[in-house]
Amino acid sequence: MSCDVAALRAEVKNIQSSLKANYEQSGDARSLLKERCSKVDGVLTKLWQAMAFPDSMTLAAVGGYGRGELFPASDIDLLILLPHDATPSLQEKLETLVGHFWDIGLEIGHSVRTIQECLDEAANDITVQTALLEARLLTGNEKLFSAFEKRLHGNLDPLVFFEAKRLEQQERYLRFNETPYSLEPNCKDSPGGQRDLQVIFWIAKAAGYGSTWEELEKSGIITREGITLAESCEEFLRHLRIRLHFTAGRREDRLLFDYQNQLAARFGFSSNEAKRASEQLMQLYYRNAKAVTLLNTILLQNMGAALSPESEQVPQILDDDFQSVGNLLDIRDEELFKRKPSAIFDSFLAMQESHELHGMTARTLRALWRASERIGPEFRDDPANRAAFIKLFKSPRGVVHEFRRMNQLDVLGAYLPNFGRIVGQMQHDLFHVYTVDQHILQVMRNIRRFTMSEFAHEYPLCARVMSEFDQPWLLYVAALFHDIAKGRGGDHSVLGTVDAEEFCRRHELSPEDSELVVWLVRNHLTMSQVAQKEDLTDPEVIGNFSRLVGDVRHLQAIYLLTHADIRGTSPKVWNQWKGKLLADLYYQTLHYLGQDEAPAPHGIIAERQAEAMRLLRFFALSETVHERLWKQLDMVYFLRHSAEEIAWHTRSLHYRIFNNQPVVRARLPQDGEGLQVMVYTQDQPDLFARIVGFFARAGYSIVDAKIHTTAHGYALDSFVVLDVENRDNNREMLSYIEHELEQRLIHQTPPEAPSSGRLSRQVKHFPIKPEASIRSDERGTHFILSLIAADRPGLLYTVANALAHHGANLHTAKITTLGERVEDVFLISGGDLNESASRIRLETELMEKLKV
Repeated sequence: MSCDVAALRAEVKNIQSSLKANYEQSGDARSLLKERCSKVDGVLTKLWQAMAFPDSMTLAAVGGYGRGELFPASDIDLLILLPHDATPSLQEKLETLVGHFWDIGLEIGHSVRTIQECLDEAANDITVQTALLEARLLTGNEKLFSAFEKRLHGNLDPLVFFEAKRLEQQERYLRFNETPYSLEPNCKDSPGGQRDLQVIFWIAKAAGYGSTWEELEKSGIITREGITLAESCEEFLRHLRIRLHFTAGRREDRLLFDYQNQLAARFGFSSNEAKRASEQLMQLYYRNAKAVTLLNTILLQNMGAALSPESEQVPQILDDDFQSVGNLLDIRDEELFKRKPSAIFDSFLAMQESHELHGMTARTLRALWRASERIGPEFRDDPANRAAFIKLFKSPRGVVHEFRRMNQLDVLGAYLPNFGRIVGQMQHDLFHVYTVDQHILQVMRNIRRFTMSEFAHEYPLCARVMSEFDQPWLLYVAALFHDIAKGRGGDHSVLGTVDAEEFCRRHELSPEDSELVVWLVRNHLTMSQVAQKEDLTDPEVIGNFSRLVGDVRHLQAIYLLTHADIRGTSPKVWNQWKGKLLADLYYQTLHYLGQDEAPAPHGIIAERQAEAMRLLRFFALSETVHERLWKQLDMVYFLRHSAEEIAWHTRSLHYRIFNNQPVVRARLPQDGEGLQVMVYTQDQPDLFARIVGFFARAGYSIVDAKIHTTAHGYALDSFVVLDVENRDNNREMLSYIEHELEQRLIHQTPPEAPSSGRLSRQVKHFPIKPEASIRSDERGTHFILSLIAADRPGLLYTVANALAHHGANLHTAKITTLGERVEDVFLISGGDLNESASRIRLETELMEKLKV
């Protein structure tokens, strides 16, 4: 049979035009997707048969095409399955086939593999494994395809697949700044897009729970109410993506401004005095995306519980209203919020107050979503609820997480109706890339990061200023209100001031704190305008701004809010030049206010340095003894070490700053048990693994560690270690540790694997599910690795080896042991970390190795 490429090309063209006409007439999205699959099946089968490939080969559809969902401009993914490696003549024929794919007008993504090659690729790449799971036979050898399916599914571990897909989704969310509320979202891949629904079915298929919503209901994964919501969301996204492809005339999944008006018209929206048609469409999209993310969270949680034995854990009672199930907060009574509405805020406070909790159970999320309707005037007027809301700002942890969760569950907009009005509201300017509510939460997140030592390397001046600011929670309040009046007409800074003033009065903030919040809302644009549009060399400009600011507290507050606000508009708006302008204005204003001439120690860093100097005087050391070392240390070091530790390090190292030989010092802590060990050495390969391996072999457990790299490339690490066997010989071990560890660092001996030890009884009976998360810092040059796991012998050695295997460099680490639970944060870079697939592999490896 000869191959008539021209005829097939004409057929493909006719298919596209007829599909569009049929859809516009019927409005049936599902039929279009199925029909395009069927028509393309026919074209590809004809082409395959015309080229007379051997009967031993197979042509299969994979990915979305294999699933039977082919959008108008979607790629067509194919697998050409071979019984063995291709001969040169077959290879040539396959190249001709690929050329014909393009000749007939189809955008094909193809792979040519044997069964073994498929399995090897699937084992190394979760995306490939997922695409192959949806394989569908088109034509060719059925036995070969059946053998492929059997081996692929035989190699599949549903729980491992679930964890890998969860990590992959986490990585995808990070690419979109963890928000569905971009002004030009990707309706396929953004959080809340089609991919979030597809992930549910991929995992369900791998686990054998079904491939339809009805089958998932029979498996106990989704409720009837959930099906109604899911089908509605799914249908909206189908229509949206189909119409987007037709409007763009090509494959385009981003809802760009260029298409929003046309799409709005296709959905029947028209502009009115209140909102443009495009704004109405996008608010519908954001509501849909919010529902999809919640569905995704609940259903993945349900499937994870079904797949993991952890679901059988006995609930741990927290109080009369809540319990924990694994690491999730659970309501003890499904009628809790109906019976006791004040428990709504209590649930978010419970999340903030417990290190062990990292989410909410499905029934708690559902109950909170419904409970938002119970937040009315009576709830808002209750002093206890007002006090609880303020407490959410003041928590030392989880502030941004819980405000985002409240927004997702419609609780935040119900409690603050003016905030509810800007949820999903577009911003039509050249700067903002998020909706108003998302921008506000992004600004809160930026301010929050200034308080966290693991992010201090991003914006050191902001971290230092924040360390000197007495009440950071007031900045969160100002951030929440700074743009709350957008879209009302008039100056949003002035209108927002009224809202902020009313909030402060109702929530009984002190006059001084209320004045600061209101002043910040009114003036939140001023510093940016002065820094970028006025002459900072003009004394009158600096004088006017200084008089507006009035004092250092107001200057610090507006500098931090402005910095966070500009960066919260868009990742592309901020640059070093804007940062320099703001810093210049900050320093010149500080000078004008008379605060740069030998000020009294103020703030955490200055106070610790002053106290460290006071302690050093007890040893008759000169007033300049600290200078050489401290010049090599950044503010992260001073934020994370106590004054006593700083003095100890300075006393031990002031004459050995540039020493080529490692320095190890050990001592008994002044308060507490165990030993405190300091290590100072030029950086060397496998340094962290070498140190933690030594401690483990010596019978010590690391309960606290602060890993730091100086400006001149030396490691300055501090450890608190406990004797695992309680041998009561800590004093005798001091010289042993100093000598033996120094020798290992001098000779750079290979890291020593620790001997296996016993798990504690608590960990055996109350296992902690390991969690690993790798996130890029804001500049994209470093990554923050966060780990949660049960403590066990050799844990840090395991982590160090995994990092070394991926070629990662360790810059800082914060090791925290809370009873039997470890919560560690590492700042890392290099190796293969720039590749998304490699980061997912590292996360997967760590979670697997940290299981007990």
